[in-house]
Amino acid sequence: MRLSLTSLLVLCCAPAIAFAAPTPTQLAAQLHVPPGFTVTLFAQGVPNAREMAWGDRGTLFVGSNDAGKVYALRDDHHDGRADSVRVIASGLRDPLGIAFRNGALYVSAIDRILRYDGIEAKLDAPPSPAVVVADLPTEAHHGGRYLAFGPDGKLYVPIGAPCNVCDRPGYAKLTRMISDGGAREDVALGIRNTVGFAWNPQTQRLWFTDNGRDLMGDDVPDDELNVITKPMQHFGFPYCHAGDVPDPEFGKGKSCRDYTPPIAKLGAHVAALGIAFYTGRMFPAEYRGNAFIAEHGSWNRSTKSGYRVVRVETDGDKVVRVTPFLTGFLDGQTTLGRPDAVIVASDGSLLVSDDFQGAIYRIAWSGDRR
Repeated sequence: MRLSLTSLLVLCCAPAIAFAAPTPTQLAAQLHVPPGFTVTLFAQGVPNAREMAWGDRGTLFVGSNDAGKVYALRDDHHDGRADSVRVIASGLRDPLGIAFRNGALYVSAIDRILRYDGIEAKLDAPPSPAVVVADLPTEAHHGGRYLAFGPDGKLYVPIGAPCNVCDRPGYAKLTRMISDGGAREDVALGIRNTVGFAWNPQTQRLWFTDNGRDLMGDDVPDDELNVITKPMQHFGFPYCHAGDVPDPEFGKGKSCRDYTPPIAKLGAHVAALGIAFYTGRMFPAEYRGNAFIAEHGSWNRSTKSGYRVVRVETDGDKVVRVTPFLTGFLDGQTTLGRPDAVIVASDGSLLVSDDFQGAIYRIAWSGDRR
C-alpha cells in the first residue's frame, strides 16, 4: 500500500494521545485483592495522604508531606466512606507523622513535634498547637518522621540518615520520649530510614520497616522488615545492608555478622513504609495477627518495584510468608497510585492511604465467614 505525502505527514506528526490517569474512584474499582475481599474509595481530596491515626471519637487523622497539611476525616454515617475532609493544620514542614493519645493529636514537622489538645471537639476551629519538641535535626533528607505511641506509653520517633549513605553520629536510629518530649533515649541503632513501625500484638515487640540505600544497582540491597528483641540492637546501617551486603565504602573492616539481620527481605527499592498488624474481626481468622505493609514503590529502579500492599504471615516474631495483597497501582511502568500507610478500622476493615492520588481506600471482607 502506497501512502500519500499528506497521509505520511498526518501519521508522523500527529500529537501523542495523552494518558488519562484514573480518578481515585476508578482506581479503587480496578485494584486487585484476594477473592472474597472488596476495595472501595473511603476518601479523596486528601493531598499527599500519609500516616493515619484514629482519634477516640472515630476521627481519622491523616498527615502529609509536601502539602504541609493535616486532615481530619469523619464517617458519621458509618457507611465505609468519609462524609467530610477537614484541614486542621496547614503551612507545616512535611507533617508526615501523626499519633493520638489522651485526646491530643501529635504531629511531626521535621525538627519539631506539635500537639493539638482536645482536637476532636474543635475540628471546625482547631487550636494553636503546643510545641512538644523543637530541637530535632533540621535536614529534610529522611527528615519526615513517622510517630507512634508504644505499649509503654512513650512516643517513638525515628531520626533518619540525612543522606543516601553516610556515617553521621546522632542519626540512623529510633528514639523514644515521654509525651511532653522529656526523658529522651535511643531504642535501636543502624536504621537508615524507618517510615513505619508497629507492635506485634502476640509478643509486644516492635516491628519496623527500613528503606535500603540507593545506587548499588536495581536488585541490591533489599528493603528490610526488622524486629527489636533487646535494647540498643544495631541493624547494620551504614556498614551492612539487609543483613548480608557489606557497604562498598563504609563496610570495609566490618562484618555483617556483628549486626542484627532482618526477619524478612522485602525486595530492592520497594520503599516499604507503613505497617499494621491485623487486630480486627472482619477478615477470616487466618488473617488475625498478620501484618500488612505498604510498599510506596521505587523511584529510580529501571523496572519499577513495590507499588502494592503485602501480607506478612507471622508465627510470633518470625515471618512465615510474604505475599501480595493489594495490587494494581501500576499500569505497565505507569504509576497510578502509591500506597503509603495502613490502619485497621473499628469495623475490622483495612484502610490504605495513597499520597499519589490523595486518596484512602477501604478493604473489606465480603466472602463467607470463616
